[in-house]
Amino acid sequence: MDPVLALVTGITLLTVVGIAFGGTFMLRVVSGRQPANALQKTMFRAGHAHAGVLVTLGLVVALLTQAAGVGTVWSTVGSVLVLSSAILVPAGFFLSVLGTDPAGPNRWIRSVWVGFGVLVVGLVVSGIATIAAAVSAL
Repeated sequence: MDPVLALVTGITLLTVVGIAFGGTFMLRVVSGRQPANALQKTMFRAGHAHAGVLVTLGLVVALLTQAAGVGTVWSTVGSVLVLSSAILVPAGFFLSVLGTDPAGPNRWIRSVWVGFGVLVVGLVVSGIATIAAAVSAL
C-alpha cells in the first residue's frame, strides 16, 4: 500500500475509537439520560450510523483499489474523498441540531449534502479507476 494511503487508513482506524465513544453517547440519548428532543435523537442516530458505515466503506475502497492495482494517485484521491465524506456527513447531522430543543436543523445541515457530493465523486473516481486497472490487466 502507498505510504500516504497507509497513513490515512491508519488514522482512520483510530477514528473508530471516537465512533465507539459516540455509541455510548447514543445509549445515553436513547435511554433518556442525555436530554434530546425527537429531532435531535433522529439526527444523532443518523450521524452515528453514517459515521460507522462511511468509515467502513472508505477503508474498503482503499483496500479494493490497492488490490486491483489502481495507480497510487487515483487510489489515494478516491479513498480520501470517500473517507472525507465520513467526516462531513456525520458532522452535518450532529452540528445541525446543537442547542436546547431546536425546532429544525441549522445551516450545518449543508455539510450533509456536501459530504454526499464528495462521497459520490470519490466512488466514481474509485470505480472508474478500478475498472481501468482491470481492463489494462486483461
